[in-house]
Amino acid sequence: MPTIDGVVNSLPQPLRRLVVKHSEFIKFAIVGGTTFVVDTLVYFLLAFTILEQKPTIARIISGGVAVVLSYVLNREWAFKNRGGRERAHEATLFFIISGIGVLLASAPLWLGNNVFNIRENIHGLELAIVDFMLGMIIGNLIGMGFRFWALRRFAFPDEQPRGGEGGSTDIHPTSDELSDEELGHA
Repeated sequence: MPTIDGVVNSLPQPLRRLVVKHSEFIKFAIVGGTTFVVDTLVYFLLAFTILEQKPTIARIISGGVAVVLSYVLNREWAFKNRGGRERAHEATLFFIISGIGVLLASAPLWLGNNVFNIRENIHGLELAIVDFMLGMIIGNLIGMGFRFWALRRFAFPDEQPRGGEGGSTDIHPTSDELSDEELGHA
């Protein structure tokens, strides 16, 4: 089975440099995709069963479940080369930031249901599609943008001095000069 290092090293040089430069964002996006699936499944399970009349509550609960999974995956993989804070402080910041992100992600669904009263005019598959677009697509894009910025800035700040790619102090390191840890593959 190929390792992440093997896959990255097999890429053409310009693409390899781009992947290394943006590896943290790529990992964040993979974590986001994974938690999106979990979030969506939990949301629809709740929204079409016990919380049918309360989709915003279902969205907040599903977002909460996704946040817990997101913390574990981001801490142990996407942002593992960052830190500098005690775990309790880091976790507190992560959950506060993610809580704000869940509220931001729930806002379009809340607006649709409570300001525009969409539940009065549509039902069934149409309602499921509108809920999905408002809560899972538009809402998650808003929440994701906020979380990526805030997590990098506050919860998982740079430990290393600013320099080149991968945390290197060399402004233009070669891929051979970047260690596995700097590439985020260790």
